[in-house]
Amino acid sequence: MSADPTELAAVQAVLCRQRAHRSFTDTPVDEATITDILELATRAPSAQNTQPWHFVVVQDADRRAEVWELASRLWEMGAKDATDGKVDDHMKSDVEQAVLGGFAAAPVSVVVCADTDLWPGNLMDSSIWPAIQNIMTAATAHGLGSALTTIGTILVDDLRAILKLPDSMEPKAVIPIGHPAKTLGSSRREPVRDHAHREEFGNGW
Repeated sequence: MSADPTELAAVQAVLCRQRAHRSFTDTPVDEATITDILELATRAPSAQNTQPWHFVVVQDADRRAEVWELASRLWEMGAKDATDGKVDDHMKSDVEQAVLGGFAAAPVSVVVCADTDLWPGNLMDSSIWPAIQNIMTAATAHGLGSALTTIGTILVDDLRAILKLPDSMEPKAVIPIGHPAKTLGSSRREPVRDHAHREEFGNGW
């Protein structure tokens, strides 16, 4: 089956636009769009087709604030200091404003959980991260912004209490989704040749 040039170009355009958005307008995201994003998330591959993902969609402003308060608490407890020397000052400031309020302003937060009754936790990630990627790609295709965050899942007991998660549900990521407050260009990535190898590691692509 040959590639459809139009379809391929559309996929490339979406993937190149997919960026971490950290500021959002308060414009609501309609139910049909959220449902479509989740439907596309479930098209991801999973080990033995177990489909271990569960998505808790948080739209209530007070509950969103509770979820993101966990992230801001961890930021102040040491996550901010852990970024020293790893990111430039501009990015650190951008992340800080997002963690301390920008993410909570997004009208939708999707908490992605893994059902550990299906797979032990250490085998679960490979069956969850493709669904997370699909969520962010689908959001981009809908003209929405999103970001991958995991900081809020570290205080797992607190997050369980907020969302009433059973013990079998292990939160893996919290993804804010909303209309971007500012337009971002294409993602900035190092050249493929810096990361691809032919036949053996070290053989240039």
